[in-house]
Amino acid sequence: MSISLSQEQTTSKKYVQVGQLFENMPVTREHWKAGLALFFSFVIEAWEMMIIILCSASIGTEFKLSGTQIGSLIGSIFLGMIPGCLIWGKLIDKFGRKKAMIYSLISYGIISLISAFSTDYGMLWWMRFLSGIGLAGLMVATFPYFEELLPVKVRGKATVYLASGWPVGYLLAIGITYLLGDMGWRWVIGISSIAGLWFLVVATFVPESPYWLAGRDRQKEAKEVIRRLSANRMDHELNDVELIVEKVKKGSFIEVFRGKFLRPTVLQLIINFCFSWGYWALSSWMPALLAKKGLSAPQGLGFMALSALFMFPGYMAASYLTGKFGRKKIMFTFVFLAAIGGFGFASSNSMAEMYVWNFVLSFFSLGAWGVWDTWMAELYPTEVRGVSYSLGATAQRVANAIAPSVIGAMLASNTSFLATVSFISCFLVITFIATLFLKEMEGQILH
Repeated sequence: MSISLSQEQTTSKKYVQVGQLFENMPVTREHWKAGLALFFSFVIEAWEMMIIILCSASIGTEFKLSGTQIGSLIGSIFLGMIPGCLIWGKLIDKFGRKKAMIYSLISYGIISLISAFSTDYGMLWWMRFLSGIGLAGLMVATFPYFEELLPVKVRGKATVYLASGWPVGYLLAIGITYLLGDMGWRWVIGISSIAGLWFLVVATFVPESPYWLAGRDRQKEAKEVIRRLSANRMDHELNDVELIVEKVKKGSFIEVFRGKFLRPTVLQLIINFCFSWGYWALSSWMPALLAKKGLSAPQGLGFMALSALFMFPGYMAASYLTGKFGRKKIMFTFVFLAAIGGFGFASSNSMAEMYVWNFVLSFFSLGAWGVWDTWMAELYPTEVRGVSYSLGATAQRVANAIAPSVIGAMLASNTSFLATVSFISCFLVITFIATLFLKEMEGQILH
């Protein structure tokens, strides 16, 4: 049941905001189980995005592709995610977070497996496009879903840790490519598609969001989930109450551009586009950029693997600091320092300098991503959390789809390493400026 606060005050029935119950909820084994299941869902998302980049040279050789075609193939999954995010944004608000994640994993696994049997470039491009549509459900659902299961006091810290699934997926993609690369890209993609079976784990260990259930007036189920999450320590708070969420038009894209939501919507679209461009434009062509610096393919993989390891301390630092100082200060500081790292990496004159500046870039950019993935889902109430997050994810995917082709064209025209990476880093500058104008959400309940 969705009800306005004015209605709450004019009726004798006792209503309780779902978010209020999470203020004093203890952290239990159920949170850990759900967190691990969703953590590896994000690992799968990162893994799938990276695998085509790492296989691109092998695919290009087999199908005799130009640099522009390879860039287009890398971007195809993100083009698929653009409509995919908008579709899944509606679905997770309409049918629930859990169902959306399960169906997303199933569809991704099937389509990814088919793509391993592609007979030509055109078929592979379209299979990757469809894979992006399927995978978008994971991207849109994972973070809002997890936040709707967490106590307020650990929401920021825990969600940033969830974001550390990105380098895990990154490393797995590198490992699988290294181990199976000699067998060909078809084996690499085919083995990766097995990850779609993770839907069985989500179905078993992750309950539906009690916020979403309360918004659908499924009171009994919402209370059962809260009891499960709290290990039956909140029975007293659930007696003779009706759970509510803030009343807004359910699953409406128009709603997030109205009234008090307009400002955060515009800002988060700017941040999502620029931050994603700043990160993905560099990641998608990192092997080629490293080759311009004289690194061989194995050396390039080693450099990228070490970059992924640099990300973990960044996430841990961001997780601790966002709980202590809030989202805004940490996001601004980390993106600002990531931009400095990007410019430093661009101007590196030795391998030692490349490693130092890449550590700075990886540490701060991925720590900032962990904070941003948390913050973005907190800005809106339950009934439009799915569509608002999907809009932001769509902006990211537009950047992801365009960036590989633009950077590919720059490399094809022999643009220097310095100019290419400096251009990419400019988008990080726009990002940290935009974060200054968003509302702080540390310690606030979800509505």
